[in-house]
Amino acid sequence: MRYGGRVNTGFRPAHRLTDLANLLHEDPEANNERITAVLAVHGEHDTVNEEEAEDLRAAVNRLSTLLAETDENHAAEQLNAILAAHAAPPRLERHDGHPWHLHVEPRGASWSEWLLAASAHALARLLGERGRIAWGKCPGNRCPEGPYFVDDGPGLPRRFCSQACAARERQAALRRRRREAGE
Repeated sequence: MRYGGRVNTGFRPAHRLTDLANLLHEDPEANNERITAVLAVHGEHDTVNEEEAEDLRAAVNRLSTLLAETDENHAAEQLNAILAAHAAPPRLERHDGHPWHLHVEPRGASWSEWLLAASAHALARLLGERGRIAWGKCPGNRCPEGPYFVDDGPGLPRRFCSQACAARERQAALRRRRREAGE
């Protein structure tokens, strides 16, 4: 599982989204316990019930289409639409032993409204700060239909889910070019 074992070093809502999207890619009907476990990795300690899990699965599926988006303009339009429908004025909060952090969902929002607002805000910040889409769906041959990833590192834009996947693809392309050249 790509979402397991990560050390939480603060709130990383874009990573939380990709972890949930990868869980649902692996198991589209993931139950409330599995969803709660992924949320716990990201500092959420409340339990999600099955009805809330159903709503969260729908929200993650909606956001997954955005994670696969490659056109910046279309991504910005989708983000603006989600923010207009689900976000409230930003506010700083400190609760449950967490440090101060930004909330953009309406007070009393459901899990799905919270996820839509917080994830759209996180992706909008990445798009605004980078000036490009800084997330994606891995095109690697060993990664059919995913996984999703966030490109939050320095350097050139990331295209693959990991350095190992990128290296495999480069090696495969080199072997293909050599075969085509008749070596």
